[in-house]
Amino acid sequence: MSVSKTWILPSIVAAIAAVIVAALGATITDLGPWYQSLEKPSWNPPDVAFPLGWTVIFALNTAAIVSAWRAAPSVKVADTIIGLFALNAFLNITWSMLFFRVQRPDWAFVEVLLLLLSIVALLVYSARHSRGAALLFTPYLLWVSFAAALNWAVVDLNGPFG
Repeated sequence: MSVSKTWILPSIVAAIAAVIVAALGATITDLGPWYQSLEKPSWNPPDVAFPLGWTVIFALNTAAIVSAWRAAPSVKVADTIIGLFALNAFLNITWSMLFFRVQRPDWAFVEVLLLLLSIVALLVYSARHSRGAALLFTPYLLWVSFAAALNWAVVDLNGPFG
């Protein structure tokens, strides 16, 4: 059984996009002295959990976006899915920039709420055309919800910032 050509382009584009977003996020993330000096809640996972978790999330997101893209009944729907994915990628990278580079967990918390809304929009819109895509996006929603709670805890334990 051969892979259909309709899977090839979406898979390549989605994989490249996921790698770029992951690489940018990893480059921006700095677990140096500033981050290490922050008080964190007792339920904060070990630092090694984050790259492992993000690797799984990006793999699932890649499969989800391919599923949603392939299921799109029109170019307009496919373009909307890609637009939502691009917005989400921008917000994902922006969170890392605000938290780690600008060192403003308070601003990052406000931004992570926008990121969560973008995930919900992506999940709900994709679900209209691909139940599988929605299921694959669900761990991302849960992961970022946990990250948002952790972000709030850091703000609460360490604020004010700036």
